Amino acid sequence: MTTSLVTGANRGIGLELTKQLAARGDTVLAACRRSSPELDSLGVDVISDVDVASDDSGIGLAKIVGKRAIDLLVLNAGILEGDSLGHLDFASMRRQFEINSLGPLRVTDALLANLRRGAKIAIITSRMGSIADDTSGGSYGYRMSKAAVNAAGKALAVDLRDRGVAVAILHPGFVRTGMTGGAGQLSASDSARNLIARIDELTLDRTGEFRHSNGETLPW
Repeated sequence: MTTSLVTGANRGIGLELTKQLAARGDTVLAACRRSSPELDSLGVDVISDVDVASDDSGIGLAKIVGKRAIDLLVLNAGILEGDSLGHLDFASMRRQFEINSLGPLRVTDALLANLRRGAKIAIITSRMGSIADDTSGGSYGYRMSKAAVNAAGKALAVDLRDRGVAVAILHPGFVRTGMTGGAGQLSASDSARNLIARIDELTLDRTGEFRHSNGETLPW
């Protein structure tokens, strides 16, 4: 049986990923800062008080996971805080770096021993982290934090290849969630379905690629 761990599992895309993975028979460990009624209703193993912005979060999570093998690690926890030139909020930028960029590394590093050969890591990022694809500007903190986690994902793919662990760097699409204020082109359910399809087809031959949930390869 597949064991999957999802961060940021209490709402939005993380909640839908948790729901769909559990529905297909995965044993799901749902990590989040605070649970939600929707998450509690799924009957999965909820691990709360996981703040990926904290250096201690990975250590605490690893203690709870123990020696259980993780077949799929979905690094989904993230925040979006907008800014624009002339109205830059550097404290906000630092928060986004702590959560969006360093958070996935904290969790991955802490759970290395749980990732056996054949395991997969999926980093839920954004095409806003693409430098080549930026035609609209703005959102400095979010763009830079996602570009940084894309770089981290590529480095993880290189470092974990010999361990037999593949890494996907995935843009979920423009999804209607609380993070986007309900704006978007996709429902969280449809996005999660697409993301799981990309994860299922991931192999070491495609490790480290930056892809849209619809299968398109995205520019760095």
